[in-house]
Amino acid sequence: MAVFAQEAGENIALNAARKRELLAGALARIGGPFRKVLILPPDYTRFYSNAGELTAILYDLLGATAEIDIMPALGTHAPMTAKEIRAMFGPDIPLARFRIHDWRSSLTQLGEVPGALLDEWSEGRVDYAVRAEVNRLLFAGYDLILSVGQIVPHEVVGMANYTKNVCVGVGGADMINKSHFLGAVYGMERIMGRTDTPVRRLFNYVADRFLAELPIVYVLTVMARAPETRRMQMKGLFVGDGEEVFVAGARLSRAVNLDLLGAPLQKVVVYLDPEEFKSTWLGNKAVYRTRMAIGDGGELIVLAPGLREFGEDGEIDRLIRKYGYRGTPATLAAVRANDDLRANLSAAAHLIHGSSEGRFRIVYCPGSGVSHDEIRAVGFEAAELAPMLERYDPEKLRDGFNELPGGEKVFYISHPGLGLWARRELFAEKTSPAP
Repeated sequence: MAVFAQEAGENIALNAARKRELLAGALARIGGPFRKVLILPPDYTRFYSNAGELTAILYDLLGATAEIDIMPALGTHAPMTAKEIRAMFGPDIPLARFRIHDWRSSLTQLGEVPGALLDEWSEGRVDYAVRAEVNRLLFAGYDLILSVGQIVPHEVVGMANYTKNVCVGVGGADMINKSHFLGAVYGMERIMGRTDTPVRRLFNYVADRFLAELPIVYVLTVMARAPETRRMQMKGLFVGDGEEVFVAGARLSRAVNLDLLGAPLQKVVVYLDPEEFKSTWLGNKAVYRTRMAIGDGGELIVLAPGLREFGEDGEIDRLIRKYGYRGTPATLAAVRANDDLRANLSAAAHLIHGSSEGRFRIVYCPGSGVSHDEIRAVGFEAAELAPMLERYDPEKLRDGFNELPGGEKVFYISHPGLGLWARRELFAEKTSPAP
């Protein structure tokens, strides 16, 4: 296991020239020749990861001598459009170089993770075996596979990226479903912000046992928003083929992406960028990332002008509409009683994550793509978007505490995917970061 490049710090901001220098140095240390390369960046839902720029730099550095394929790590998300590809990766990479991952059919089966291990990792909550499957393209004779993405607190695995980008991003339905459910029943609050979790152990087991012969190198970023400009800055770039770079990146992410609060929040307003958040499958990051901060009896207002569906996958959309965000007991009962939900455990996990467990109100304010009746039918409250945008103007509010005319106090979050907000004592008690 080797570290090929690393530069990081809470008070730095890597510019384009330095990113290119670090990536070029890393490729030189990895060694070649590279005649055929596969890059696995995230999709448009991770636009702020800076993976788009890094992928473009890597394509430029390698494209003169190597045949390069790029397969966005979609997981269950919808394939990227040409417009999204251009917005994220720039104008220079031919669209023909992009491949689409199909989480249901473009797979090769590698083996199985024994149920006894899941029983051990979950402390007896689940004991099912998990099929290890990844996109068959990974075995198409590449000299180098570059897995590119951002480390940030994550509701399913603890800290996003590293082996998750491969096992889920270009993985199969069984892994996606069962890993998400494992995290949900183990407890989101016990996982968020942690490096060592049951779900991470599952992904690392698959990588170590079934993918060790592949030439996978991880290109990991840590990003944070500059308070004065709201623009994203790269605080760390880590390139390596083992866990060392992930652990170092996770440590930095905890330092710059966690907002630990001294008291529970009573009113939180979250804005969902319409270009990025078109479904509650993604938009419920507004719930996931604030649930540990909002006090009992509080209120979460979600400004969702681009909302047009619940699940990006047709079957998952149907399941969300059928079962709704009703909390853990109701969802677990539905899993036990219904074959369709039991066959889509990632949907069940999402329903658990997206609930307030009855502790606080969740008020969605959609545009014209989803009706108020549809919002209420899945268990949320609904409110008109226009007056809410007028009162809680994203152009005027600053991230954090705001006092509005009339004395109303709100905590505003301009992008829920960029961090984790939690009460300090609750986080320390239930999700103390691993070293």
